[in-house]
Amino acid sequence: MARVKKSRKIGRIGVPKEQREPRKSRESQAGKPKKHKGNPSGSRHSGAQTTNNGTAQSGPKDPRIGSKKPIPLLAEAKTQKKSEAKPKYFSPAQELKALEDNTRLNELLDALDDGKKLASDDQQFVDTSLARHKVLCELLGISEEPEEPDIDQDDPFSRFEAIDINKLK
Repeated sequence: MARVKKSRKIGRIGVPKEQREPRKSRESQAGKPKKHKGNPSGSRHSGAQTTNNGTAQSGPKDPRIGSKKPIPLLAEAKTQKKSEAKPKYFSPAQELKALEDNTRLNELLDALDDGKKLASDDQQFVDTSLARHKVLCELLGISEEPEEPDIDQDDPFSRFEAIDINKLK
């Protein structure tokens, strides 16, 4: 009798169940377009597609060759274009209102009132903003000093203190 080699494969124990949905055949999947990634192989060496935009070329251009534009070896100093400073606000009143509503300036002024030290750039921002505020107030005729109320009119006890008691006797 012939000898049978041992196998590690386990055979099916039972009968497989039928699937509820039949598998899609390859024919039904053929309608989908195939996903492409990247350029096709050899596209660099194949003839590059060129479009003539009114210039005559002496043959197909090799895409591996770069620009013929000369590169300067020394960096030139960049010249800044001086553009006219456009006013941010239409009138001094609008600029003053925007300056008073500036949250950054208000926070920095609160920090100064608390006795905290500011960074140099923050301090410079506060100084320039306050200087601009002063100029705008002068333009609009607004005085920065708070008006002191008349003590005689507001204090009700001042009338009683002014009465001479000797006249009432």
